[in-house]
Amino acid sequence: MENEKDPHPSQRKDHRSDAFATKFVDKTASWQHKATSNKKEKPPPAGGLDETPVPDAPPGYTLKFTFHRASSLPMADINSLSSDPYLYVQLNTALTPRHKQDPYLRFRTPTIRRSTDPVWNCEWIVANVPATGFKLKARIYDEDPADHDDRLGNVHVHADSLGDNWTGIREQGYKVKKRMGSKRAYAIRGCAAMFSRGLEMSGTLFISVESLGKTEVGNNGGRAWTVGPCAWSRHLSPMIGRLAGTKEPGQGKEGTKTEQYNFQANQIQLAGPVPSQLYHRYVEFKPFIAGMFTATSLRGRILNRALHHQHSRVYNYDRTTVYGSFPSPSKDMTLQFLNLVHHDDGGRIFTYVLELDGIWRFTETGKEFGIDLLSKHTMHSDVNIYIAFSGEFFIRRLKTPNREPGESGQETHPAAEIEGGPPHGDPPNDPAYYALYIDNDSGTYRPSAKLLPLLKQFMQRNLPGLKVVTLDCVADEEKMGRLKKEQRERKKAEGKGTVFMQDDLSSLSSSDEEELEERMREFDDADGEEGGKNKEKKKRSLKREIKESKVGNWVHGDHVREERETKEDMQRADGEAKEGEGQGNGELKQEGGELMHKEDTTAGANEKDEKR
Repeated sequence: MENEKDPHPSQRKDHRSDAFATKFVDKTASWQHKATSNKKEKPPPAGGLDETPVPDAPPGYTLKFTFHRASSLPMADINSLSSDPYLYVQLNTALTPRHKQDPYLRFRTPTIRRSTDPVWNCEWIVANVPATGFKLKARIYDEDPADHDDRLGNVHVHADSLGDNWTGIREQGYKVKKRMGSKRAYAIRGCAAMFSRGLEMSGTLFISVESLGKTEVGNNGGRAWTVGPCAWSRHLSPMIGRLAGTKEPGQGKEGTKTEQYNFQANQIQLAGPVPSQLYHRYVEFKPFIAGMFTATSLRGRILNRALHHQHSRVYNYDRTTVYGSFPSPSKDMTLQFLNLVHHDDGGRIFTYVLELDGIWRFTETGKEFGIDLLSKHTMHSDVNIYIAFSGEFFIRRLKTPNREPGESGQETHPAAEIEGGPPHGDPPNDPAYYALYIDNDSGTYRPSAKLLPLLKQFMQRNLPGLKVVTLDCVADEEKMGRLKKEQRERKKAEGKGTVFMQDDLSSLSSSDEEELEERMREFDDADGEEGGKNKEKKKRSLKREIKESKVGNWVHGDHVREERETKEDMQRADGEAKEGEGQGNGELKQEGGELMHKEDTTAGANEKDEKR
């Protein structure tokens, strides 16, 4: 009985450490409850849609600025004793922007070639300029595609107030301020003035400003915008085309389809105002993105400068740039847009950016590395912090112009084979046969899908007759992917059997073009009317001669360099052979030594050629 366990064992006595253990358990439970109750999802990166409203302001006035001409400008080109001037204008008002990073209202005139007395007669109509007046800053530049554009001077035009009785400015001359101008250009002008009494050192710019009345603003009282004209420009770059592997269609001598290396960038000024709700900021999906747009850090400044430079190269103005304008949106403007995107030919896909003032920039994009590198939205926006909208678009030709895309029986090219257009025929000249498929596929700004209907209305207003279909890159991901896949397959199919031509004027440099023009003038003066009959043939002959002379100079330089490097290799081989004999590495017979020397020389030359 003594070995049986006690059914009622005595309770263990309390220990002083039990109190600490109880407190620790209670504290741990409290920490866990606090952590689980305060746990939140990671917020999305800053940026995207910005719903900041436009500041309220009373209605302003619609003004028409006319840039007539300039006289006695400095000479930036010492060879021709002339310049290639254009105006770059910025309008400042007292209106409060939504954010201080909002871009300014700006305007650029076409370039006038070889003139110190250019005549532009360009108009720029701006709506809702406030009654407090404006400050217009016009910079005069000399276009130089091979280098940076030289500034020829500035002109400032101020209006302290506007009203119903404001008389405006009528073709008034303003002296060009030389302080910010190119010293080299004014030095050339001064040297030329020493030998000619008729030359003046100070230039003059003639400008008119006319009030067209009060602006009907609606909900846009706090901002000004460009009404017109709807100017467009096409920028071509053969060098970037070679790097990106893009080609533009052409026509051969016998009517065959040809293509040449060219990268095409397009820009259209759409009629404002852009809907105020279309307002997006860049998305900070990486830590360095903010520095890249604001240029605050070292890395950000380097990236910002590189993207600005890339934008200026892609949208470069030179002799091949094509200009045009329309007073307002029209059917002809829609046809010009279709011409810029080559209608439905080639299954092309384009990347675009729509700026706050209605400037629409776009280039062809693709899965290829080179094209994708040159079609980023950051580059198109010129690293602007705020834009209106961005994404991608493509064009499709419709079988029936009276039906909307997606209706029963309505086929599109691509992917269906429809007669009466590319790739075997000329495109129809009726915008009703085409549909613009546009989306919000942009990781840089991530435009809101709920604003696609507003974008559609704006595009339909600026491109009359063209059918517009919007795609949400998230909700319509499957449909959008299928349509773009059909575009890429059509591009591969229509790219076969093409003859590539490079014998075109754009393949010449600016100096070669000047040489060609000079020799053509000599030919015209020498041959008179007989020369006019064979002018085109002679031009081709001279052009080929100039190109062959350039190639001949390169080949001659290669031969000289090759002979020099071969001689150096032979001397080096002789020195090594003598050094080997001095070290007692073995005696060779005369014939063997000559053979060894020849092999070493040949090997050295081959190695040098491979490195080169």
